[in-house]
This record gives sequence, C-alpha cells and structure tokens, in this order.
Amino acid sequence: MASSICINDTLTDDELRPILSKLDNDKDKEIVGLVCKRWLRLQSTERKKLAARAGPQMLQKMAARFSCLIELDLSQSISRSFYPGVTDYDLAVIANGFKCLRVLNLQNCKGISDSGMQSIGCGLSSLRSLEVSYCRKLTDKGFSSVAEGCRDLESLHLAGCRFVTDGVLKSLSKNCPNLQELGLQGCTNITDHGLTDLVSGCQRIQNLEALDIGCCEEVTDAVFQGLGTVETKLRLKVLKVSNCPKVTVTGIGMLLEKCNTLEYLEVRSCPHVTKSGFDEAGLQFPECCKVNYTVSLNEPDVLV
Repeated sequence: MASSICINDTLTDDELRPILSKLDNDKDKEIVGLVCKRWLRLQSTERKKLAARAGPQMLQKMAARFSCLIELDLSQSISRSFYPGVTDYDLAVIANGFKCLRVLNLQNCKGISDSGMQSIGCGLSSLRSLEVSYCRKLTDKGFSSVAEGCRDLESLHLAGCRFVTDGVLKSLSKNCPNLQELGLQGCTNITDHGLTDLVSGCQRIQNLEALDIGCCEEVTDAVFQGLGTVETKLRLKVLKVSNCPKVTVTGIGMLLEKCNTLEYLEVRSCPHVTKSGFDEAGLQFPECCKVNYTVSLNEPDVLV
C-alpha cells in the first residue's frame, strides 16, 4: 500500500503561494487559512486589501500578520460623528508597521492631527493615495509633511479640511510630480494664489487629471488666466467648480484654450456660469465633455 503524501512536505512556500493565489473569493481565502498555521501565514502575506476598526494593539498584530498589505481602509461612517476613529498614535503604528502601504483611507477620522500626518510622511514613502476628507484638525503643516515624504503621491482628498490654505498647494507643486487627483471641496481658505502655484508647477505636475475646488469661494477667473503662462497643454479630464461665485464664463473659456482633454465639467450653483452664457460666448467644448449645470450625471471613474 502506497504511503500518503502530505502537501506541506512536498511543496515549498514559493510553490504553494501561487496555487493559493488562484482563489478569487475572499471567503475561500479565509477558509484556506483555517487548514493549518502555515497556510494561514501564506494567506495573510498574500492579502493586499483590508478594512478595519482597530486600536493600536490590534493594528500591531495586523501589521505582523498582513506584512504585504497595500490598501488599508480605516474610514468612519458619517453617521458615527461622535466617534473620533483613528488617533495619531494609531497612525504612528501604521507608519511603522505597514511599509508596503500605497492606499490609506482615513475619511471622517476626526481625532487625527498634524502629528499623525507627520508620521505618515516619515514612514510611508510608498504611499500613492491618501483620503483624509473631513478630518477637520489637519492643517498645512501636516500635509506639507506628507507631500515632502510621499513624493509618489497620485491622489489626495482633503474635502472639508477647513484649516488648509494655499501653502499645501505650493508644497504639492514642488514635491509631488505624479499627482493625478486633488480634492479640495469646501477648503474655503484656498485662493487664486495657491491654485496659481499649482498651475505654475504644471511643468512638473503634468499628470493632474481631476481637480475639485467646489465651494472654494475665493477662487476667481485669475486662476484660469494664469494658464496662459503654462507652455504645455493641461491634461485635466475632470474639473469641479460648483459653488464658486467668482468664476465666470470668461474663466472657463481661458481653461478651454489650454485644455482639450476635458471629459466632465461641474459648474452647479455658479451664478455667472450658465449654458446660455457659454452659447453666447461661442465656447467649444471637447466632443466627449459633459457639462453639469444643475443635476447629477453619470460621472467618469476618475472623479475626485
């Protein structure tokens, strides 16, 4: 009678890992981890995404187990407004433990401050995407640390961060040449000066595709006028300027002279930007461009 063969004695980790990676269903992957400690370890190191609600001790255990994690979602539901979520100490643990992290979602984590952002800037140099919308304690100091330490940043969402000023945009233009998406909705201290700094850095930030400056009430046509100093064409696909009362049809016309890649323009609640105004000015939009004056449309995936 032939002796039984144990798969664990036959296959090395390098041979077993690609076999286990063929499982597409997360539930199946969890079941595989129950077979034995070795399979649990392999399953854990292969996991790339994780959503969790955890304190510092649990985060340390997660970092030890999921050593190759790429995407971490610690965002809070807007309905849990009483709960601060992640703290600065938690972010220090994350920065020290998840060195491969590229995507971090901290939306509505109201307990974090600039100290936590400094930890991210110092420890997560591979970070590509950071979502910190409605983290209301954050200021220029924290985001400048992120820009200086995470120079491969491609996506940054700061909606509702009311203490952010033009200094953030200057830091981004100097340090983050791969930036593709920038969300500044409700950052009411953003002005023409900061956006002009961003525009002047377009020789370095040539990949910027999506920009949301909705409710930035101090923004005017001067931003679009500044595009005339940029030698190369912009690659913007999405621009949101809703609730910007100082932006006019003239400013949008200046934008179109420097950008022929626009796919979606949102100008809701802009009193000086109307369809009739565009028609009277004879503005020509790219053929594939959707203009949203009043209602929601099916927006492209690149939207911030």
